Amino acid sequence: GTVHRGIYELSVQSTKQYDDCRKKIQTFINAPSEKNIIFTRGTTESINLAAFGFVKDMINEGDEILITEIEHHANFVPWQQIAKEKKATVVYAPVTDLGELDVKAFETLVSNKTKFIAITHISNVLGSIFPIQKIIKLAKSKQIPILIDGAQAIAHENVNVKALDPDFYCFSGHKMYGPTGIGVCYASDRVIELIRPMTFGGDMIETVKKEGSTFTDAPLKFEAGTPPIVEAIGLGKSIEYIQSIGIETLKKIDQDLTKKTITEFKKHSWIKLIGEPENRSSNISFEIEGIHPHDIGSILDNENIAIRVGHHCAQPTMERFKVPATARVSFGAYNTDNDIDQLMRGLKNAKEIFG
Repeated sequence: GTVHRGIYELSVQSTKQYDDCRKKIQTFINAPSEKNIIFTRGTTESINLAAFGFVKDMINEGDEILITEIEHHANFVPWQQIAKEKKATVVYAPVTDLGELDVKAFETLVSNKTKFIAITHISNVLGSIFPIQKIIKLAKSKQIPILIDGAQAIAHENVNVKALDPDFYCFSGHKMYGPTGIGVCYASDRVIELIRPMTFGGDMIETVKKEGSTFTDAPLKFEAGTPPIVEAIGLGKSIEYIQSIGIETLKKIDQDLTKKTITEFKKHSWIKLIGEPENRSSNISFEIEGIHPHDIGSILDNENIAIRVGHHCAQPTMERFKVPATARVSFGAYNTDNDIDQLMRGLKNAKEIFG
């Protein structure tokens, strides 16, 4: 049954479950209100909504948008497009050889030309956990709106937007044990009434006349058309799952497995870690000399080990660390020490196959 449109029982039930999910997300990230929770197709669409529905209108020729040099393409390309159109500049804050944000360099790049800041919470390639609380505080002291790409953090960190107080916090359902095709753009009270809708049609209107149309209030104003009903309800269930385990328990699983994996990797000189941040999550990128990451992935796949290989939608990160691609392992609630043991057997097998 579709939502917000019918008075028959199936529609009423669907609407309740769909709307309940928004409330679950609000509680999960401690947002001020349900109206701050905008449903999207994923982190990419969330960032694009912020970029083209809000940031584009405030950027003028000569202005600067500050990001880092290791952002996911989703938090890289939209700002380039806006800068190109508005004759503005995207400024790239550097990271150290360990993969950590150079905070001092970041601070020096903030100027009166800086009109927006967009930064990842956790690097999808290196696992670096950036000091976003410090960066948000810096942005607010300069009255610069800020967006956090929280895709990699949402299932691994305690995300409290009321305490962090960003203007935007974006994440995806499939990064938190939920379905694909559903995401969230948290928009603060400071910005939500200033965002322009990017899509138009049913469910986001207040009135439609030949002379013109008016729009309903946030968040429905940004959710034109039949929404992703099944995906949203699935996301609500994934939040229940995370809460049943506890985010601190999940974080401990993540940290314990990450430490063990890095310890195992360092026992073998033929495994090279890409980035070694001190404060990190479980995204671990590595390479083996003489073996292309795609070949590593294929051999491991034959042993039922699924890893990510390639540039991870982060080609500038590859350029920064002077590698064409990496192999990357990461962990979730379902992983155990046995998985790491199997991973190491698989990597040793790859090395033997390639001599």
